[in-house]
Amino acid sequence: MKLTKTVVDAARYQGDGQSQDIRWDNTQPGFGLRLYPSGAKSFVVAFRVHGRKRIVSLGRYGEPTKDGPLTVQRARDKAQKVRVAAREGEDLLERVSPGLSIAGLAERYLEVHARPKKAPRSVVEDERLLRQIILPKLGRRPVESISREHVRKLHHGLRATPTRANRALALLSKMLNLAESWGIRPDGSNPCRHVERYREKRRERFLSNDELARLGQALSEAEANATEPPSAIAAVRLLILTGCRLQEILGLRWAQVDLERRQLRFEESKTGQKTVALGAAALEVLSELPHLEGNPYVIPGKKDGAHFVGMPKVWQRIRERAGLGDVRLHDLRHSFASVGAGAGLSLPIIGKLLGHTQAATTQRYAHLAADPVRQAADRISGEIAAALDGKAKGQVVQIRKR
Repeated sequence: MKLTKTVVDAARYQGDGQSQDIRWDNTQPGFGLRLYPSGAKSFVVAFRVHGRKRIVSLGRYGEPTKDGPLTVQRARDKAQKVRVAAREGEDLLERVSPGLSIAGLAERYLEVHARPKKAPRSVVEDERLLRQIILPKLGRRPVESISREHVRKLHHGLRATPTRANRALALLSKMLNLAESWGIRPDGSNPCRHVERYREKRRERFLSNDELARLGQALSEAEANATEPPSAIAAVRLLILTGCRLQEILGLRWAQVDLERRQLRFEESKTGQKTVALGAAALEVLSELPHLEGNPYVIPGKKDGAHFVGMPKVWQRIRERAGLGDVRLHDLRHSFASVGAGAGLSLPIIGKLLGHTQAATTQRYAHLAADPVRQAADRISGEIAAALDGKAKGQVVQIRKR
């Protein structure tokens, strides 16, 4: 396919929201068009230098340049110059442009750091924060001119959404740290330092036994009446039975499922490589799912070879039937952990099941482990009190709540 204005204008992102979608030109080696879920389009050029493969962004389609808007032909010319420089041994990613803007730093951050080193989902989130928050405010400013006042103003402007404000601050800080290591800013000059983060309210919602029963009933009814896709119902069951994240279940391939060893193997997750142990109930759900020819996914979608993509709308209908209007899909993961804590499992075991790499992450469930401790205290004190009273054996009586 030759990239022309007509082709570029008509091109639409066709990935799963996490993976890259690059259309390569078949008339000019290494020249391509990268499409984003947001609808944005940028030109790229691929080359090798010192034996290493590189992909460099040439700029967004239609963005202003000193020669006018970036057109297909101007991008072709830039791509040719880059490949000539590469043949001469110059690594364009190692070259620092004088007066580099924050927009230029963002492109370099994505090419050198984010895409090669971070999970696809994290890259998508970085691109969203850059596109919606950082670049509109700071994109044209030179990197070396960014001051603490610029950072404070950006952060303060997002005070109504403290979590989002902190994420944008963290991303900008990482970019400016890299700018120091690349020699664009002096060492120790990151203006994000000493900008105080907002306090984030951690939302923790756990399903009670009664709510789990209502969810089970809603799933069974949807299954019996065929009101929801079977793959979506299976996805919800796997979420609550494994404690996995939504994207882990939706992106799960049959090659990652080991029924004999009762485990799921994830090469890439939010916390890196991990293995998830499967209980009997999760195994039963997996064993009943069909293997579709030509589709590697456990939770298949309507498109050939793709996974299911309509979970938000399905979940909204299911939770309304179950009377769980405030419950998010991610709360099913929290509920998996809360049931484990309530059953007396240790926090390290719960953390291992969830794939936590830091003990502090699992600590949020510490208060839930108090119920088994109280039950043990009741039993021991009951035994001792019975002995003190000269009775054969104490008995703990469960008092029903009205």
